[in-house]
Amino acid sequence: MIKRKKSVRSRVHAALTAKSAEAPRQRIGVMGGTFDPIHNGHLVAASEVADRFDLDFVLFVPTGEPWQKRGRKVSHSEDRYLMTVIATASNPQFSVSRVDIDRPGATYTVDTLRDLKVIYPNADLFFITGADALQKIMTWRDWEEMFDAATFVGVTRPGVHLRAEDLKGIDASRLHLIEIPAMAISSTDCRKRAEAGRPVWYLVPDGVVQYIAKRGLYQSAEGTVGSVGPASVNSTSEDTAPVDAASVDAKSDTDD
Repeated sequence: MIKRKKSVRSRVHAALTAKSAEAPRQRIGVMGGTFDPIHNGHLVAASEVADRFDLDFVLFVPTGEPWQKRGRKVSHSEDRYLMTVIATASNPQFSVSRVDIDRPGATYTVDTLRDLKVIYPNADLFFITGADALQKIMTWRDWEEMFDAATFVGVTRPGVHLRAEDLKGIDASRLHLIEIPAMAISSTDCRKRAEAGRPVWYLVPDGVVQYIAKRGLYQSAEGTVGSVGPASVNSTSEDTAPVDAASVDAKSDTDD
């Protein structure tokens, strides 16, 4: 009886293993970033990488506490998460993960990839990042493990000259570089424009423009939002507390 019981368990385990092996592997893009704010360059880059690498979908992962940005003010993680949800809502190939936001402590890419490998055990991950980040990637925590967990796709801005051969010590088969013209847009420039009261229309998605204005994000020292968003949207002191993600219908905040 005992032998038969073990045999049954063995057969069940073998069947499950075979079923998992037969299932087609997914190809998932992972775009991590502070997204403060997310802009059209991020969306164009994700769409282009998805097309070139035949990805099933792209997962946007806003950082919780970006360790590289300690020392500068970063918008609340829920604001950055909601802007990302709003920006990606109209594209069925895009999704947003809270894996980094919900993990306590500083956000490290290696932890992101470890968690995603558990969530998507039958998937090949393609981590999408900027070329400027790639130049410093060997200073990141456990960077060698990151390249074991995912293939890295570096998107370069026009005028940025970087070759895979320049990144010595990295397996060339795990690294690809592509140029994306729209990456000339930067979150830093968007924040500076918003702080100065200049418009960010067409640099970030329309729904994100409205969200920035409503929440009063990136206000100047005088506390004015300027022409960053619609004149009919006012920021009040009651809007300064973090927003509950569950209370926002992302699709209703987009113009698509």
